[in-house]
Amino acid sequence: MRIAAVCGSGLGSSFMVEMNINTVLAELGIQGVEVNHYDVGSAAPELADVFFVGGDLADSVQHLGNVVVLDSIIDMDELRDKVKQVAVENNLM
Repeated sequence: MRIAAVCGSGLGSSFMVEMNINTVLAELGIQGVEVNHYDVGSAAPELADVFFVGGDLADSVQHLGNVVVLDSIIDMDELRDKVKQVAVENNLM
């Protein structure tokens, strides 16, 4: 499975979300998931199975397919819940 974090520039916030997703996956004992980060202009549906984005970009990334919108990109509890939901939906746990 491939997960992507997407932000406007592909540098700061998407990289932070990528690192936090990796932390959550490790906490959950989930292995074999590739996590990357992209800017909104470079993100394409074939790059990941699930895309995590902040609420400010929700309208700009619907073409990507399976998009998970984060109300707060710094809320680890929200991220943990949403990563766990994706893991369950994809039979990773």
